[in-house]
This record gives sequence, structure tokens and C-alpha cells, in this order.
Amino acid sequence: MPDTPPGAGRTDSISSQQNDGDKPNDKKKSRRPANTAFRQQRLKAWQPILTPKTVLPLFFAIGIIFAPIGGLLLYASSLVQELKLDYTHCFDQAPNGTLGPMDNKYVEASFKNSNTSVNAMWRRQSTNYTYAWSNTELPDQTECILQFTIPEDMKPPVLFYYRLTNFYQNHRRYVSSFYQEQLKGNDVSVADVKASPCKPLADDGHDHVYYPCGLVANSLFNDTFANPIKLTTGNSKANETYNMTQTGIAWSSDKDLYGKYPENMDFEKFIPPPNWQPQYPGGRYSKEHPPPDLAKDEHFMVWMRTAGLPTFSKLYMRSDNETMGSGTYSLSVISNFRTDVFQGEKAIVITTRTVIGGKNNFLGIAYVVVGGICIVLGVVFTVTHLIKPRKLGDHTYLSWNNAPGGGKSNTMGGPAVGMSTGRDVA
Repeated sequence: MPDTPPGAGRTDSISSQQNDGDKPNDKKKSRRPANTAFRQQRLKAWQPILTPKTVLPLFFAIGIIFAPIGGLLLYASSLVQELKLDYTHCFDQAPNGTLGPMDNKYVEASFKNSNTSVNAMWRRQSTNYTYAWSNTELPDQTECILQFTIPEDMKPPVLFYYRLTNFYQNHRRYVSSFYQEQLKGNDVSVADVKASPCKPLADDGHDHVYYPCGLVANSLFNDTFANPIKLTTGNSKANETYNMTQTGIAWSSDKDLYGKYPENMDFEKFIPPPNWQPQYPGGRYSKEHPPPDLAKDEHFMVWMRTAGLPTFSKLYMRSDNETMGSGTYSLSVISNFRTDVFQGEKAIVITTRTVIGGKNNFLGIAYVVVGGICIVLGVVFTVTHLIKPRKLGDHTYLSWNNAPGGGKSNTMGGPAVGMSTGRDVA
């Protein structure tokens, strides 16, 4: 057997590997999309051709449908009974001690069958008032007495709102200034509150933090309304109180977001927000004057659901079972929330509702306007089509199909190919 030269086997192995490398073992990668209906844009689609026969009936159909709907919405809105009294300037314009007529610009009324004047009057006086949530009596509070006439019975539910204007609850910094963990009643530390989104109203700059913290809670609407009292003439019958409830005014979903303050809260470190402090002795919480139970304070829940527009109404109380009979009523308001400092206004709104909600003509007007425009456009296009119809698919109307110079003249006066694409026409 002949001897094998040294390294011969290794050379054959390398040569074999080189020959094998010449063969394409791997499939060449491709960026071509898969051949499917979705990837190749072959999905079935409806591509309607907009012709006068299809467009004109559509205009009339929209008009015929929208206009009656708008009329029904306006009719339903007209059935809402509503009384609005603006008492912004009660503290400086209302007579002191004796009733005087309110300016007509402060009064708005809408009732179904009666145009009788509501004969709105007001007066102001100084009084001592005890706040239920803090059990604290404050002297020299401004009490505004509003007297008005309801010309016809208001069937339940009767809703009582307060209405604010020029108050921007939708401001970016305002709307995010609260601490949800604190509102839930969780035991949070001072450091947690200071690091929370409540800034710039998380603490007083020292070792005290606010409960509840944030701009939204601090600006809580704090006017207080009593139940309306129906006044009677003569001595045959005493005045009657129209009882309204202050429960059931918040959304059920909102009630899950709030909890009672922790039982072990350190009242030396957690203090009321600045606007709340006058209602607590020494501006501090204590065992005798604890913080409010946010799990039951529905007024607080309603306020914390911030409004999207600078003019808004929030529900204060309601009556779901008792009719508010026609007659003259007196309403006591403890007026603390100053709106004149930000050029705003505040008012009370006593109203009913229909199946579409409260009084609002905007939606009905919008439907009527859209329906009317569609009908007018339908008539105009129909007349135009009958007098001077256009041939379907006539390419001579395409401005980019007419080059300047020779050939067809540019009858439409539009840009030619060279002008629309930026290239010279050969």
C-alpha cells in the first residue's frame, strides 16, 4: 500500500468544503410581501360611482330624516320647565334687610303654558351659620334671600343646580391637581403627598400637608342652599317647605373613588386646604372637628368631576317624588363663593327634564340646519342637472388632461400636465 503524503487528507477535506460552499444551501431572502389578498391589496371592496342618480336622492333623504328629528328635539326642549336666577351681585346690589326686585338681566324663565312673570326679588342680611361638616359656627355670614314665583306645577324629578360661568375647570394644571390615593382614604405619608400631583397645593411649605390636597379640592363650591319654602297668603295656612334631598346627586361610579380618612390620621400634620380653614377652629382638624367623610360627601364628588367648558351646571339637590306646586317661594343662600374676583357669575337653576335631558336647543337647531342645507343643495343640484347636465365620465373636464399649446384647448382654464407636475411638456 503506497504511503500517503503528509497533509494530503487535510487538503482534500478543505477542497471538499470549498466545493460544497459553491452550492446555494440557503434560500435567498426576499422583501417581497406574501402573495395574499390582504398583503397584495386585493380585498373585496365596494367602490360606488357618485352619479346624480345616487347623490341627489341621498341629499333629500338626509334632509327629510334630519329636519323632523331636529323639530322633535326642539319640541322636547320646549317642554322643559326652568327658572334661572343669577345672584352673583347679591352681596352688593341686593337691598339690605328689605326685599327689592331683581334686575331682569339676572332672571331667565321658561315654562310650558304660562307667561306669568316670576316676580323675582332678593335681599341680603348678615347671619351666623353653622357648617354641618365641620360643626363650626361662623359669624357675619352673608345670607342672600331669593323670592320668586313658580307660575305652574313642576312635575318630578325637580332638579336644583348651581351654575358657574368663566370658571375654567378644564385648565391643564388645575384638572390634574389631586391625589387619588389620598381621596380613596388610603393611609399615605407626608412625603407621599408632597411628591403627589397635588402641586402647587400639596403642602404649606413646612411640615403640614393638605387633606384633601390639590387645586380642585381647595376651590370646592361652598355656597349653601336651604330647601325652598312655599309662602302662603293670609293666616289660614302656614308656610310649607319643599323638601329636596342632597343624596343621589353623584354618579354611582364616582362613589367608588372616595373613602373615609384613615382612623390614625395625624391631625398635627394633615390640615384643611386654605379655602376650607375658616370653617375649622384655628384652621386645623381635630377629634372634635374631623375632616369630612369623602365617601359620603356627594357635593365633593360632584365638584371633583371637572367640567369640560368654562360655563357649567352641577347638581346640588333634587326631588324625585314631590311636585313643586305653583306659588311663591323663598330660598336662603349662604353666599361664600365669590365669582366676581375672576369676572365670573353664579346662579341657581330649578328645572325639570324630558326624555332627552335638560333644556338645550343646540342639538335640535343643529339637526334642522343640517337637514335644511341638504334639502337646499339637493334642489340646487337637481335644477342644475336638469338644465345643463354633464356627461358621465367626460374626460374633457379634467384640467390635467389638457396640455397647453397644440391639441385640445384648455377649456376649463385649469393647469396642464407640465404645470401640475413641474415638468416641461415635450
